[in-house]
Amino acid sequence: MAEYDYDVLVIGAGPGGYVAAIRAAQLGLKTACAEGRETLGGTCLNVGCIPSKALLHASEYFDAAKNGAMAKMGIKVTPELDLDTMQGQRKEAVKGLTGGIEFLFKKNKVDWLKGYATFKDAHSVEVAGKTVTAKNVVIATGSSVTPLPGVTIDNAGGVVVDSTGALELASVPKKMVVIGGGVIGLELGSVWRRLGAEVTVVEFLDQLLPGMDGDVRKEAGKIFKKQGLNLKLGTKVTGVAVKGKAAKVTVEPAKGGEAEVLDADVVLVSIGRRPNVDGLGLDAIGLSLNARGQIETDHDFRTAVDGVWAIGDVIPGPMLAHKAEDEGIAVAENIAGLTGIVNHDVIPGVVYTQPEFAGVGLTEEAARERGEVKVGKFPMLANSRAKTNHEPDGFVKVIADAKTDRVLGVWCIASVAGTMIAQAAQAMEFGATSEDIAYTCHAHPTHSEAIKEAAMAVTGKPIHI
Repeated sequence: MAEYDYDVLVIGAGPGGYVAAIRAAQLGLKTACAEGRETLGGTCLNVGCIPSKALLHASEYFDAAKNGAMAKMGIKVTPELDLDTMQGQRKEAVKGLTGGIEFLFKKNKVDWLKGYATFKDAHSVEVAGKTVTAKNVVIATGSSVTPLPGVTIDNAGGVVVDSTGALELASVPKKMVVIGGGVIGLELGSVWRRLGAEVTVVEFLDQLLPGMDGDVRKEAGKIFKKQGLNLKLGTKVTGVAVKGKAAKVTVEPAKGGEAEVLDADVVLVSIGRRPNVDGLGLDAIGLSLNARGQIETDHDFRTAVDGVWAIGDVIPGPMLAHKAEDEGIAVAENIAGLTGIVNHDVIPGVVYTQPEFAGVGLTEEAARERGEVKVGKFPMLANSRAKTNHEPDGFVKVIADAKTDRVLGVWCIASVAGTMIAQAAQAMEFGATSEDIAYTCHAHPTHSEAIKEAAMAVTGKPIHI
């Protein structure tokens, strides 16, 4: 029997990787994690989920003070933007959380191998010039920004940036063009719009938020227009020309038509993400990628190469931190001989704008393709807490199987939709019917009562509308 340095070596310390490493160590396996960043936590903690939420939260306060929302509640203030301090509190949040992962590694005796790993064979990798062996290797290298052909991203220059660069802007741009009407573009576009930028969102498709429920996408367009974002839907970018500290973005209708030039101080490219597989040396172990550049695995997260596993953004499925974390727990438990399972039919997704957009399960369109459904909707305007808090935008939508009443999908637009969707995900994990949710007592007055009412509406009997 071969002797290995470790039972488990995880490549990558993003949400999937660090969770897999900690869980493996908790299960008694000698574990290491290779990560070349100066801090742990991957894209999510360093330049993604966490810092963007810090700016979203802070910019909401500024917007409420500047644009009259606080004044309507009897709080009269004249705000002054201190962007350096706002950026400072973002950095502090990141520092605290990434440092927390390092503490958890030490607590659980996970060795942090500081460097990027490259396979030499299925059980050995090279990290910072040193060869390390492991019985099991877990690939958890995450994803990076998808480039736009012909457009050069230069975060240091501060004109054409990706999501990382858009977090680091030293001043509020006068005009910002966001290429891509998905989650990242709308979140960061919202931040800079609230702080005073004129923001134009260019989306190739005819609606925002690809992949979300049709009703949610329609409502998103109305809400963001009302908030002052300029939306150019069904539009493609044909070129970006940078001159000094400004750019000209050439666009035209996606179906063909006359071109238009948009002036911008900052252009944010946010058209998606792609798996990080370059430099891993997958050829050395005979592991090929699928047509989308992803690593295929079986239900247990095994790859086609014995002893090599993969989780998170490098495998098929939504590129979400919480999906990766669940897979991290599951893969560690499978390696330890336990049963680790992830229900990929119940992975919630959230857009952290104001209001938030959230969903879990099937869209109404996808559900109808599978069979007959019943749908219940309830507007937040009729929810007492939302109405009292001056948060009338949005609704909750519950989609259930017409024969069994089993819940197939839930979609929310509300100020706290990201928190509300957890109830729906848990209900679906237990195989709940709409009746189960409708007859579960909800605290009053809460936004979550809208989920109960939407469930009641599936069978035509909401109370408050």
